[in-house]
Amino acid sequence: MLQIVTEIRDIIKWKELLWQMVGREVKARYKQSVLGYFWVILNPLAQMLVMSFAFSVILRIPTNASSHIPYSVFLFVALLPWNLFSTSLSSASNALVGSSSLITKIYFPRTILVISTVVAKIIDFLFALSILLIYMIYFKISINLNILWVIPIFLIQQIFTLGLSLFFAAANLLYRDIQYLLALLLTLWLYITPIIYPVDIVPERFKIFFQLNPMSVIVNAYRQTVLGGGSPNINSLGIGLLLSLVTLFLGLAYFKNKEKIFADNV
Repeated sequence: MLQIVTEIRDIIKWKELLWQMVGREVKARYKQSVLGYFWVILNPLAQMLVMSFAFSVILRIPTNASSHIPYSVFLFVALLPWNLFSTSLSSASNALVGSSSLITKIYFPRTILVISTVVAKIIDFLFALSILLIYMIYFKISINLNILWVIPIFLIQQIFTLGLSLFFAAANLLYRDIQYLLALLLTLWLYITPIIYPVDIVPERFKIFFQLNPMSVIVNAYRQTVLGGGSPNINSLGIGLLLSLVTLFLGLAYFKNKEKIFADNV
């Protein structure tokens, strides 16, 4: 825990560099494209439309407790946070590899390279969120004050994401096969997380695996809050928070342990 506190202090000290890197990441991504930042909205929209057609029209997956909610909205409430999670990990895994010149020339907290990538993806997420808001308005889905639960749920997700991002960024710099392993892991992880289906239809004997999957807990909490209008399962969310904090601690410990040999492996 002391290591986390120390790292936070260093990041605050170098906060101007952090925001410069975030700005560079955001501006450079679509600099040469015609549609620019519209791709941030177009990509998840196209993904949602195709998946909605495949799983609600062809396979007819039920939404169970949220049966009054259109499948497209049911899907998108989970798909947006998942995309944020998966793209954050994918980009963060190459954060050190893509900044070799900075690592070998000047000193600054190396964690900034990973954090700036994650923050840039959060900005993308906020743009894409406009699609969900439009859908909710169109389908007249009401919300209440329980929607404020989204804030702590989102923070738990980012704690978990950052912990894994630090681990994969360091590991990928040392072992370049990690980026391919991560791509496979995320593909498998997508299907064992209740994104395209409700957790209600998971057989009881398998639910323990979903409770130990932080992304499963997080996705279900978003749905309970945004679509159900209630509060999330506090016990499950508590487990998710605990696992996320452990992941952050272990991810940062691994990152700092390997930091001294980063320059030798770029």
